[in-house]
Amino acid sequence: MKQLTKAEEEVMQQLWLLEKCNVATIIEQLPEPKPAYNTVSTIVRILESKGFVNHEKEGKGYLYFPLVKKSDYSNQSINKLVDGYFQGSFKSMVSFFMKKNDMSLTELESILKDIKKIEEPDGKKEK
Repeated sequence: MKQLTKAEEEVMQQLWLLEKCNVATIIEQLPEPKPAYNTVSTIVRILESKGFVNHEKEGKGYLYFPLVKKSDYSNQSINKLVDGYFQGSFKSMVSFFMKKNDMSLTELESILKDIKKIEEPDGKKEK
């Protein structure tokens, strides 16, 4: 799966949220200052060429919708981050964020509880 630029990710966030919409609707959802229509239209076409988006005709225009699930892209991005900056070690990543963000023991315990909820009663992780 290809990586997205920051602008492409912003547009994809709106498509994941809205599920199916035209360019004007995407622009409405973006923060000020609003980008030009042609800019967003170009980004959507780039996303389409990368295989992230498809479209269907509606009247004189098009409705765009995501082909890639947000969770799939998120997983791929996190794994790339861990591989690129933490030598593939999630432990190193968590340790880094604890040190740099002054994470409290309470916050860490909360994360551990969330992880335990994901595990099945026999200790195996859900798939």
